[in-house]
Amino acid sequence: MKKGLLSKIIFALIVVAFIVCCAISAPITEAVGTLWSLLPPIVAIGLALITKEVYSSLFIGILTGGFLYAVAGNTPLPEDPEATVFTGFPKFMDAVVSKGFIGNIADSYNVGILIFLVVLGIIVVLMNKAGGSRAYGEWAAAHIKTRAGASFATFLLGGLIFVDDYFNCLTVGSVMRPVTDKHKISRAKLAYLIDATAAPVCIIAPISSWAAAVSGTVEGVNGIQLFINTIPWNLYALLTLIMVIFISLSDTDFGPMKLHEDNAKRGDIFTTRNKVYPEDDKPVHSLGKVIDLILPVIVLIAFCVVGMIYTGGFFDGASFMDAFADCDASLGLSLGSIGALIVIIFYYMLRGVLNFNECMDSIAAGFKQMVPAILILTFAWSLKSMTGLLDAGPFVSGLVQEATALQILLPLILFAVAIGLSFATGTSWGTFGILIPIVTGVFSTELANTAETGVIPPIVIVCISACLAGAVCGDHCSPISDTTIMASTGAQCDHVNHVSTQLPYAFTVAGVCAVGYLISGFIQNVFLVLGISVVLLIGVLFIIKIVESKKASKNFVEEVPPAKE
Repeated sequence: MKKGLLSKIIFALIVVAFIVCCAISAPITEAVGTLWSLLPPIVAIGLALITKEVYSSLFIGILTGGFLYAVAGNTPLPEDPEATVFTGFPKFMDAVVSKGFIGNIADSYNVGILIFLVVLGIIVVLMNKAGGSRAYGEWAAAHIKTRAGASFATFLLGGLIFVDDYFNCLTVGSVMRPVTDKHKISRAKLAYLIDATAAPVCIIAPISSWAAAVSGTVEGVNGIQLFINTIPWNLYALLTLIMVIFISLSDTDFGPMKLHEDNAKRGDIFTTRNKVYPEDDKPVHSLGKVIDLILPVIVLIAFCVVGMIYTGGFFDGASFMDAFADCDASLGLSLGSIGALIVIIFYYMLRGVLNFNECMDSIAAGFKQMVPAILILTFAWSLKSMTGLLDAGPFVSGLVQEATALQILLPLILFAVAIGLSFATGTSWGTFGILIPIVTGVFSTELANTAETGVIPPIVIVCISACLAGAVCGDHCSPISDTTIMASTGAQCDHVNHVSTQLPYAFTVAGVCAVGYLISGFIQNVFLVLGISVVLLIGVLFIIKIVESKKASKNFVEEVPPAKE
């Protein structure tokens, strides 16, 4: 039996089994707030991984959510509240079109992200046309001699851009893509390196949009103080960075990524060329210098930071940290990127590397480059709306509240639930926004003493860290996650290729983290738990490296033709 057919059969059986479980737990007419609410993302994610086609998979997931919402849409009649009428097709269309596509495109936060995407695409085209990308590529070629060096340089750049994960993905991708292409690193590997240094870096950076989002979900204690305390306990973020360093320096790959990397070494950096991204524009001028790439990136970072703290009230008297905590990331990134774009255009014109018409032509070209990301984001947001209409979040939070009696296992339970919720909904912010208030509610008595002592109980820090780590892990794995989509866009990698090659890496780290959080339920000593987790991860990676080396040696021996007599 062919592998593709087998995987489709397995997926069909899983969906059927899940539907049976849903039917046992609740009738389909009560889909809202039950196990049924998780069916749309399961259908979308499964289809994407099986068919290797993301647009239709997300759309079918949206239709599934709209159908469930319509079936559960028995509404009371005005003249007789006890009688109901099945609204059917009208409610289905309202859910999919009005609340799904139109609602998300009209949402001001989403529009801000789309504006930021388009402006960033324009800036990338400008940098390329001006010759800045070419000059940087030549400089990097002279200083970065190996594949390991190119991978590690991508990691370092990702670590430096910690303000926002969207900004991180697109900036690192546009800057490092020419370098990794030159050293024959697959686009799937580049997408992983970008994704692994986006959310995992932002979630441990006190000055980031993620720190602001986390601190805003906590009541009764200083949100920023609590966030800083969770950093050493965020096992997934820290171990992911360690894993990136290991595989970059050791050139170790496994799973589907191994095939992509082997093909890249032979010159095929795409493996499966589902070409959804246009080719980069060729440099128009040879006058471009490295400064023509570095300075625009610095301007963009500076303007985005200023835009974010402006929306948080920094210029109205708020402190820098409070401004970050209260900022509107979407509006701040839009304001900052538009301001930076104006400055960058003037800079290139004054430098004489681009004229006015060339700059204006870049606007349409930049928008065109971001069309695939805009389409996937719109579908992903609409799918999230379906899970929201079906109350998937409250359903999962209810399950967590029922498990709070197992306090020793609570960190592990929260980590696992956060992974599942974030993976299914594609939002890490929404996940910890749901779970953190539950944790603070469970430990309300312990937190009540914090105002007097100023010390946050260790078990609270561990549990909130588990929520954050699980949310980032699920976000890292999910095909409908904004950050995953941005990483594919930044690397200009087929989205399904990125997801399928990244999953084994993320699951490896998640398995080690599960052991760490299991230990943390018994011992709230961060040095001991983190130390054990790091040693365990490195041990697992060395075992994988040995196994892959033996496979490579065996394949080499089998491929050597027999000597002639």
